[in-house]
Amino acid sequence: MDYSEALARAAAESGIEPEYTDTWGRSHSPSQEITGSILGALNVPTGSVEQIGRYLDSRAAAAWSSALDPTVVVREDADALPLRIPAAQAGASVKLEIQWENGDIQHHWFWLPELQNRRQASFGEREFLEKPLPLPKPLRLGYHRVRVYWMKDPELEVFGETRFIVCPERAYNLGRRKAGLAISLFGLRSARNWGIGDTADLRGVIDAFGPSGVQFIALNPLHAIANRQPYNTSPYLPQSSRYRNFLYLDVERVPGYRADASICSEVETLRSSEFVEYERVAEVKLAALAAAFERFASGGASSDRAQFDSFAQAEGAPLEAYALYCVLDEEMHRCDPNVWIWTQWPEEYRDPHSPAVAEFAAHNRARIEFFKFLQWQLDAQFAEAQSYARERGMSIGLYHDLALATDRYGSDLWAHREYFVEGCRVGAPPDGFAPNGQDWAFPPPARDAHRSDGYGLFAQTIRHCARHGGALRIDHFMRFFRLYWIPDEFRPADGAYVRDRAEDLLGILALESVRNRFVVIGEDLGTVEGSVRERMARAAMMGCRVLWFERNLDGSFRGPGEYAPSAAVSTTTHDLPTLAGFFTGRDIEARREAGLIDEASFHRQRADRDRDMQHLNQALAAAGFAGDPLGFVLSTPCELAIVYQEDLTGETEQQNLPASTWQYPNWRRKTKVAVEDLGGIADLLREKIARSGR
Repeated sequence: MDYSEALARAAAESGIEPEYTDTWGRSHSPSQEITGSILGALNVPTGSVEQIGRYLDSRAAAAWSSALDPTVVVREDADALPLRIPAAQAGASVKLEIQWENGDIQHHWFWLPELQNRRQASFGEREFLEKPLPLPKPLRLGYHRVRVYWMKDPELEVFGETRFIVCPERAYNLGRRKAGLAISLFGLRSARNWGIGDTADLRGVIDAFGPSGVQFIALNPLHAIANRQPYNTSPYLPQSSRYRNFLYLDVERVPGYRADASICSEVETLRSSEFVEYERVAEVKLAALAAAFERFASGGASSDRAQFDSFAQAEGAPLEAYALYCVLDEEMHRCDPNVWIWTQWPEEYRDPHSPAVAEFAAHNRARIEFFKFLQWQLDAQFAEAQSYARERGMSIGLYHDLALATDRYGSDLWAHREYFVEGCRVGAPPDGFAPNGQDWAFPPPARDAHRSDGYGLFAQTIRHCARHGGALRIDHFMRFFRLYWIPDEFRPADGAYVRDRAEDLLGILALESVRNRFVVIGEDLGTVEGSVRERMARAAMMGCRVLWFERNLDGSFRGPGEYAPSAAVSTTTHDLPTLAGFFTGRDIEARREAGLIDEASFHRQRADRDRDMQHLNQALAAAGFAGDPLGFVLSTPCELAIVYQEDLTGETEQQNLPASTWQYPNWRRKTKVAVEDLGGIADLLREKIARSGR
């Protein structure tokens, strides 16, 4: 075996794909340098053939020496577990013990000679066999534990133990075509909010659109972010994927709140501002919430206090770590205004388990409890919003969104960095949209760490993000299959795809979906392997279809009958032009104004747009929807149809202009029409939904 062969074996063992095909159909293979850098980030030694060989042998020997995998994920029709044993013990008897998550215990006994050999391996003088260990029927869905014992006298000996997760084949599914409204919650304008949309405004939207046949309200990701302009306002780059942004709280409904005349002028200014002013809104809301918490803590109702304590106890260590991070972040920036991220903190505070952090937590307990209080109130207010949506006739209610990324300088990386790989970042290879590739600047997941932990962090993130909702959209669904890794010292064009354990992740996602009764929508736009969409369909997980992308090879638009039923369809997304923006070319003009394209590109894109509009108008007319792209989309067989509020109100500006930061007010735009004035627009949508038969 030469060095290239050894490197290829190590890469395959680590999930690194030997090649990929780009959007132009060209094949690319990562260089040895790229492969070696990714392996280095995974702590795989690559100095020589001998070094790689020793690593591979050691890894294989360790796997065979373990009776069971660190976590076993199966579907409910599974008939056996893979059990590895020393060949010398092949004549023994074993006991299988399953401890179901409710505490029930089942025992089953087997004589190993009766079980067939599936695989075998040798390491020096040690020989191992793998046998299928039969499972009982029926299996119970859930998170369980398995132990395997040698049947020895005078007592049994445990020789294998693992987490055992039983999952359904398919996610939760509602079955019939439904229509929904997509809003940017932060951008809602109203006569009562504090400069940013909140849960009270969300109730107003539900009131307006509930009677119109809308079955769900699709929200932007609600994740906690830094709320700093212009670089830390994207809901798709959260500090925490698990916890939510306190700016969405209706402050006036928080226990302990009292009106404060001294802030009225500032609140009115923020309410009437053209764009969301994140830092100023955060400052005024945080002050009012802190005062409310102080009154709550010193004299709140005992029932409220008991509910808060119960919430904090149930959330446990993850909430403690998040709240502690928030307080440290505040304090470090207060001490030095030039410190913005945790990697700039004094060394002793960068480790969440250090004595200095423990001492800090002890001295700042009240402020830590305050940030827990905010999450409790967010949970309560969104629970109320979901219940209210269902009461108003929405069969799904809130439709949540889970971002792909997590800010490498946020709380997730500070508190849970063992679940991320240092030395690489995630991105995308070159394509027509980004000829030089894309660098998304966040670290990839450490797949072995997640499996060793029983996928606990993953399951909790899914559960929290979908909580108080009937649907969950997952950004960049390809994440479960593979991600494009870029070593830190390389350009975005110089990366490789790395596989994850898709079957495990999809199973757990389906389990959470069925248990918590939410449908799953996977964002599968762009270049996606055909097998991914096939696997999504088998799991009853919908894909996404966007009007602008549904084209034939000649550039013409597909008719509504050609859309896939197992999908959520929409006219646009947050990164694409609104309908009005598309027809006026406002998005192209915005790119020129931001300096993202030159004059030649501007004129070329305008010419392309003229052709696109001609093709679209032809498709609309052919389908009987001349001048009505919303009616066209609603008429498709797709299970879900999503209408963006901006398209109902004729907005020309999109929420996010990709590749821009300070050049464009990303994630700050407020709607032209206030929540109180949405009734007439809802009536228009009611007519379109009725015509579509949804």
